[in-house]
Amino acid sequence: MKRIITLAVAFLTFAGLGADAQDKVVKKAIELGTTDNRTMYFEDYLSNVIGGRIVGSHNLEDAEKWVANQFRSWGLDVVVQEVGEINVGFSRGPWSGRMLSGEGMTLHFGTPSYTAGTKGPQVGHVVKEAADARDFERRKATFKGAWVLVGGASRGFPVDTASVPMFYQMIDAGALGFIQAAEVPMQIHYDRKNCFNLTMDSLPKVCDIKLDKEQYDYIMAKVNRMEKVELEFNIRNNFFEGPVKYHNILGIIKGSKYPDEYVITGGHLDAYDSATGSVDDGQGVSVTMESARLLALSGAKPKRSIMFSIWTAEEYGLYGSKHFVESNMVPMNKVSNYFNRDAGPEVAVGVTVIPSMYDDFKKICEPLETLNEEFPFSVSKKESAPGPKPTSAGGSDHAYFAMNGVPTVSLDLKDVRGYNFNYREIWHTDKDLYNMVYPDYLEHSSIVNAVVVYGVANLDHLLSRDGLYSE
Repeated sequence: MKRIITLAVAFLTFAGLGADAQDKVVKKAIELGTTDNRTMYFEDYLSNVIGGRIVGSHNLEDAEKWVANQFRSWGLDVVVQEVGEINVGFSRGPWSGRMLSGEGMTLHFGTPSYTAGTKGPQVGHVVKEAADARDFERRKATFKGAWVLVGGASRGFPVDTASVPMFYQMIDAGALGFIQAAEVPMQIHYDRKNCFNLTMDSLPKVCDIKLDKEQYDYIMAKVNRMEKVELEFNIRNNFFEGPVKYHNILGIIKGSKYPDEYVITGGHLDAYDSATGSVDDGQGVSVTMESARLLALSGAKPKRSIMFSIWTAEEYGLYGSKHFVESNMVPMNKVSNYFNRDAGPEVAVGVTVIPSMYDDFKKICEPLETLNEEFPFSVSKKESAPGPKPTSAGGSDHAYFAMNGVPTVSLDLKDVRGYNFNYREIWHTDKDLYNMVYPDYLEHSSIVNAVVVYGVANLDHLLSRDGLYSE
């Protein structure tokens, strides 16, 4: 109740400001965002209805169609930009595992995308990997119908076959799959070496399981004591005939005066599927979508075009944003700024810019200074820093814009209320779930993003690039 009252007071305060600040679109967007905010509806749908969204999956296809339809329903021009295709599709169903022997145990594990499932429950005994050819020959019969414990620390990708002696021989001997220890929270990725080269005739045949290290060590200790251990896994990893195309979804509010110039804001739609991709990057997509809705429903007719970009294949190497930049659909010298949101689900509380941009942002952000007393907004200056390397500017979708000279100012995020969010514990792990985002932070950020993007689009000029980089 306190938050609603605070926002209402902030809106009334804004409404009473001078004529220069009373832009009708900004006022309407703030009103809508305060009284009828849909950010968490989008987050819920992406996370809990669609779920993890790996490239090549039905989930990503469904998410692309859903985003495009949402954009169209608000009157945006929509471009569905094909980025690439993958030969074989992959969709993940439920997975479960348990230790049957002894006292029993429910297993905490994951499998990288584009690795094999079990085709129903499979029960097997547990053995250690073969140390060498001699050890394999001595124990060859024990690998038939066995789950094989292998060494090495999991980084979320499939087992490095080169580091496992007699790997293929153990498969030929009848191993059900390989189990590797994984630190918790578990990072679960995909088969990046093989997924683009798979065919329906060359699919993986045995499971690649990443098991909670504590449970792995417990099972290993029992095996070392020569105790019989039986495990059951039921892993519904499904492959389907491709090719499966993947796309950027671009929603555009066309500019009234400078239609060939753009302000771009976005996040990436694809997400690892061991969880639901709520933080990385469902929250970025949801904030972007709500910003689009707020401006569209507020009748925004900005001077230059605003593009709401929902990128694909970010997790595979920034493929979506890279393709967009290299396609020259929009010349990079016509992009005023690209605002990226792909971090933690904190609240937008400011923006930090080079001196040549300061006056523009100070004016644009005036309505935000009193929007919510719990989330005070500020515009700060920073000194120019060295420019990006020609081949690298970071690990998110801003990178290829920055490498091509586009300003990539992003909103400053902060955990104002002290939720003690630790992004590194959720990033690419099985903890990236809906309960890890904060509705108050995301809803407020959507309003802030809409106001800032609209303000930059309404300037009489592109943002200055004077002093963007020090060298």
